[in-house]
Amino acid sequence: MRNKGISALALLLGGTLYVGTATAAFAAIQDDTQEAKSALQQQEPLASCYLKNISEQVLCGTLMVPENYEQPDQRQIPINYAVLPAVSENKKADPLLILAGGPGQAATELAAMINRMFNDVRKQRDILLIDQRGTGKSNPLGCELSQVDELVKADDDIELSRIAGECLAQYTEEDLTQYHTVNAIRDFEAVREHLGYQQVNLYGGSYGTRAGLVYMREAPESVRAAVLDAVAPPEVVVGPFGRHGADSFDLLLEQCAGSTACEKTFPSLRSIYAETLTQLEANPVPLTVNDPLTNEPTDILITAGRFTSVMRVGLYHPVTRQLLPFAIQETHRGNYTPLVGLIGSSMSQSEMYMGLTLSVLCSEDLPRATDKLLAQDGDNDFIGSRTADAFIEMCSVWPTAPRPESWFEPVESDIPSLLLSGRLDPVTPPTWGALAAQSLSNSRHLIAPNGSHTIAGHTCANKLAAQFIDTLDLAALDDSCLQQQKPLPFVLNANGKGL
Repeated sequence: MRNKGISALALLLGGTLYVGTATAAFAAIQDDTQEAKSALQQQEPLASCYLKNISEQVLCGTLMVPENYEQPDQRQIPINYAVLPAVSENKKADPLLILAGGPGQAATELAAMINRMFNDVRKQRDILLIDQRGTGKSNPLGCELSQVDELVKADDDIELSRIAGECLAQYTEEDLTQYHTVNAIRDFEAVREHLGYQQVNLYGGSYGTRAGLVYMREAPESVRAAVLDAVAPPEVVVGPFGRHGADSFDLLLEQCAGSTACEKTFPSLRSIYAETLTQLEANPVPLTVNDPLTNEPTDILITAGRFTSVMRVGLYHPVTRQLLPFAIQETHRGNYTPLVGLIGSSMSQSEMYMGLTLSVLCSEDLPRATDKLLAQDGDNDFIGSRTADAFIEMCSVWPTAPRPESWFEPVESDIPSLLLSGRLDPVTPPTWGALAAQSLSNSRHLIAPNGSHTIAGHTCANKLAAQFIDTLDLAALDDSCLQQQKPLPFVLNANGKGL
């Protein structure tokens, strides 16, 4: 029940700062290097384990930490981690530590994707995956929702405060105000020390970039280098995504208009989108479809809110992005099959632990969302203020605590840092990467013209990241592979033809 409910809820909110995985089919690395495993096992009592979609045994462990670091003798929580051992006998001492997105993704649940993306790094370095507190097996804050069917069926009229309250009621022992970014970094540091690593290299994707910057601020001596992909620095507010989504959608319309085949097939796409919204606002469409997770018949209601959320989440990845003109036109014509397919793709993403999402955003971000910022964010004809409104409603019942203003100042650091952005990103625009770079004196910011969110997953940026981690030579990175990458063709019909 939880997977279905939380997937529907994440779709309703239009996604957060996650590392997208919907379109990938990942092959596991088959090398089984016993020497690398033995070295770690001699150092710490780790256990051999299997992670989903990785055929070889890796190493797993759990470390108990204080829920509240100011009360170290009180309640303890487990922090779950896994090590993908380096395949080289002469491995480097500093691993690559993965900081997952969300907030609300579990790093170990992204293991197969990470294994594929950073197979070059793993040739010489361990890859360390730590589930952030509140995710995965680190005292997870998932939400068992009794209103799952109601949530899947319709979204525009759902009382999100009631849903958040039901989720909250499941956590009577936890102090949810202790589930924040700074404590997450304390947990990661505890695991690093526990495993005996002197330094780590960071890869943060999406919200993980904020965690990476906080790591660089809180424990700079522990960080050798950082790769920050889809940058969300602490000084920006996460949650109101309307304006960035609208900007990305404008780029989609511009690209379609510049393609003879797309413009001919989908003329007047902006007006068709607006008309579709108007139609759905006046007359939501009830459908019975096969649930993408259970394959059982499920009643859903195609509303304006659901339509816009699917469109925004579809902009996260080039593959789903190129389906959107066709899905818009077919929805306008009354054929909902392409839209339902995109809903299924979104709901099959890795699980988001919504209790952790709210614990972070409701205390760290939404209190900084001024009326002016919210008005500017909602001033668009793409999705309006739907994402900000949803988070505000849910945060109205979630426990919060004031955070020091220093947490949200620009991070100043001379740690070697590679910043990555996609020009088409609907949630973390390149301007955020440029903003972070201003106070990172030893950094370089690369932008993929045809990249979207977390470009290491769908461009050559993972190769550039591996080279940087190996050499720390920012100037030597040749980003021509990013600049020369061609956009994927738009899908023009149900047969998948694209030009």
